[in-house]
Amino acid sequence: MRKIGIKEIEDIALGAALLGAGGGGDPYIGKLVAMGAIQECGEVTLLDPTELSDDALVVPIAMMGAPTVLAEKGIGGREYQTLHEMVSQFFGKKIDAFLPIEAGGVNSMLPIAACARLGLPLVDADGMGRAFPELQMVTFTIGGCSATPMALTDEKGNCVIFRTITNKWTEELARAVTMSCGGAVSVALYPISGAQLKQYGVKNIVTRSQKLGEAIRTVKNCGKDETPESHFLSFSEGYKLFKGKIADVLRETRGGFNFGKVVLEGIGECKGRQAFVEFQNENLCATVDGKIVATTPDLICLVDTETFIPVTTDGLKYGKRVLVVGIKCFEMWRTQAGLDLVGPQYFGLDTPYIPLEERCEGGIA
Repeated sequence: MRKIGIKEIEDIALGAALLGAGGGGDPYIGKLVAMGAIQECGEVTLLDPTELSDDALVVPIAMMGAPTVLAEKGIGGREYQTLHEMVSQFFGKKIDAFLPIEAGGVNSMLPIAACARLGLPLVDADGMGRAFPELQMVTFTIGGCSATPMALTDEKGNCVIFRTITNKWTEELARAVTMSCGGAVSVALYPISGAQLKQYGVKNIVTRSQKLGEAIRTVKNCGKDETPESHFLSFSEGYKLFKGKIADVLRETRGGFNFGKVVLEGIGECKGRQAFVEFQNENLCATVDGKIVATTPDLICLVDTETFIPVTTDGLKYGKRVLVVGIKCFEMWRTQAGLDLVGPQYFGLDTPYIPLEERCEGGIA
């Protein structure tokens, strides 16, 4: 058990943006929301999953929709209280703690803001260890946990409770309501017990995000024997896939998602080569000179070549120089059940899943 304050927020937002693999929303917006809540209501208690009782009721809270829309709509502030009341009334018992559903710039921050405003603790775990675009894409689904009852509300005060037969149906129905509400809403879903969280959750994700963020913030303070780039790859346990300048960005918001592709022209040791990264909110596949070098569920992250600050898919701009980095995913995603949910073929990519470290054997693609 420890406290999360303003200082910790900065690093958590930065590290979570890296683990978001391009998705999870703008870390700047999320950071402002969390900081505002902590300044008004005080620090948040962070619990290790082992500190929860097995019968505790814990609920992930998140934003659903296209990240680009959230940047325009914003968050009203009443949403957390509304979601808390809806879930508590449904179960007839109090919620013991919130947790993030994924790692990402916004969705790592909103649960912190909710905990601050409602006086609840935050659990150091999530359901992905990264970010994915659809609701059923969580480790809790692999464990047989239901996404419903799921509470949904928008900034106007419209509210819905879902009870569905599968988690995929939750995604389909909630996505339709999200579009009707303007493309972005707040949700509380996967109400689970402490025992289920301990068994299926991705543990210590908040702590990992904070450590990564601190390392990115101080990356220039590396030793004489290494460069900032090599230092970044070392502490992130990342694989260097490509270095290039953004030559083109194809992006559209469709069905509540950001779809697109970013085209890169090589610079430095990659000069004369070309790469592109396809995304659906999150980066899904990286291709260099016609060869696929990384796919989901492994993380494909774009970071600034000078500061190593993560670049989200809604922040891609022509001319920006980026390093494309691959990071190994949580082991549960590499099981057959995990690949059925989030593997490359689910997203229509014509390739089997090959682990990142095997694709990158022998160095940079």
